[in-house]
Amino acid sequence: MPNYQLVLASTSPFRQQLLNKLAIPFKTANPLFDETPLDGESPSALVQRLAQGKAESCQTDCPSLIIGSDQVCVIDGEIIGKPHTREGAIEQLHRQSGQSITFYTGLALHNTTSGETNVKLDTFIVHFRKLTSAQIERYVDKEQPFNCAGSFKSEGLGIALFDRLEGKDPNTLVGLPLIDLVDLLQAQGFNVL
Repeated sequence: MPNYQLVLASTSPFRQQLLNKLAIPFKTANPLFDETPLDGESPSALVQRLAQGKAESCQTDCPSLIIGSDQVCVIDGEIIGKPHTREGAIEQLHRQSGQSITFYTGLALHNTTSGETNVKLDTFIVHFRKLTSAQIERYVDKEQPFNCAGSFKSEGLGIALFDRLEGKDPNTLVGLPLIDLVDLLQAQGFNVL
């Protein structure tokens, strides 16, 4: 069994922080993969395909296990992206107030030696409190979640927006399902503990 280098196919600081929780050395790479959704592609199929494509698009010069991940936020069957602006964040949070939204996260682990890629899907449901306009605006001004799908940072003040959370791994909500990742790594003979 080769001694694998672990590579995170992402430049996201949030995913890097999550992977650091496992206390194992890793490198990062910028995946070069077209993330355009296919016509009629479901959110779950989209994130799995993108996670796999990101992992497989990264090249390494030694035996590596490459982690790819992708996530979408869905409300009423519609994929909600990053708001990018204060106005966009306020609009998203008004729409989500008192509602439940689902995050679909695709996770892939690509073994560069065998060429094998294993893919998993994790879902996480966020149930929002009924929020006032003043609460939404105060939250957006404090945390400025403009680069976060759904317009919140659950690892910060965003937790105050929720009535309850439903899912097996809270890390999934931030963008990297660590429980599933440990399973995928162990299946490749890479033990975290």
